[in-house]
Amino acid sequence: MKEPKLLLCTDMDRTIIPNGFQPEPPEARREFNRFCGRPDVKLVYVTGRHVSLVKRAIKNYALPEPDFAITDVGTKIYQIGKGSWQQMADWEAEIDQDWHGKTHAQLKTILKPISELRLQESSKQNTHKLSYYLPLYLDKDSIIARIEAFLSEAGVEASILWSVDEPKNIGLLDVLPQNATKLHAINFLQNKLGYDLKEVIFAGDSGNDLPVLTSQIQSVLVANASDEIKKAAQQLSQHNGHPDALYLASNDPHQHNGNYSAGVLQGVFHYSPYFAETSNTEKLS
Repeated sequence: MKEPKLLLCTDMDRTIIPNGFQPEPPEARREFNRFCGRPDVKLVYVTGRHVSLVKRAIKNYALPEPDFAITDVGTKIYQIGKGSWQQMADWEAEIDQDWHGKTHAQLKTILKPISELRLQESSKQNTHKLSYYLPLYLDKDSIIARIEAFLSEAGVEASILWSVDEPKNIGLLDVLPQNATKLHAINFLQNKLGYDLKEVIFAGDSGNDLPVLTSQIQSVLVANASDEIKKAAQQLSQHNGHPDALYLASNDPHQHNGNYSAGVLQGVFHYSPYFAETSNTEKLS
């Protein structure tokens, strides 16, 4: 019989990092760290953060070191071992094809006429990630439509991802190669490492997690996610034909607390009773 194994892919901010408005269960991160130390669990961080900010978060929030890190909203993948973080060149070669020879600087010039966009700091940019701020009071849908039109005319295949930085109350807009999404990066790792679909679980909380949350990958939406994201995730997963692949973590007193990493574990145990039965984690409340 095949030994059970798990590729646990999780967003960081407001998913396992408790930097949202809701409280974190006192033992959540300790139990999460213990679970991720299992030999049958490979941990993948899937985040919009740059690699230096990922490393800083691991240290500042006492998070487990991952086996892999998908950073910059899917544009970079790192393999981690013995403290060494190695970029996966085959992933970058794959996504580079979507921009059809256009550089980051050329895309920035193409989108310059859209005056509502404000370029994010250089630390939040990379070869395959062009990131902007967009005020929340603006009509994001019409602006995204204009971006798509400019890029299409330039022959660029791109994904436009929208999310909200709640503490700073600002919209975040990322222009990526079409295949440089969190979803494609997870699929790439799954295939490269030889995991079946039922051996992969993703956890997230925000708009840029929706492509994964509403896909056929077993996904967990932590309880501290906004009502807007919960509603959108349920509607899209139903529309995409994968309603059973989405689990909304709950703060029901009869279950584990569903905020942050406690919600991630609640979702893991929902999808895989084996890991619940063989885990030493205690009920979080």
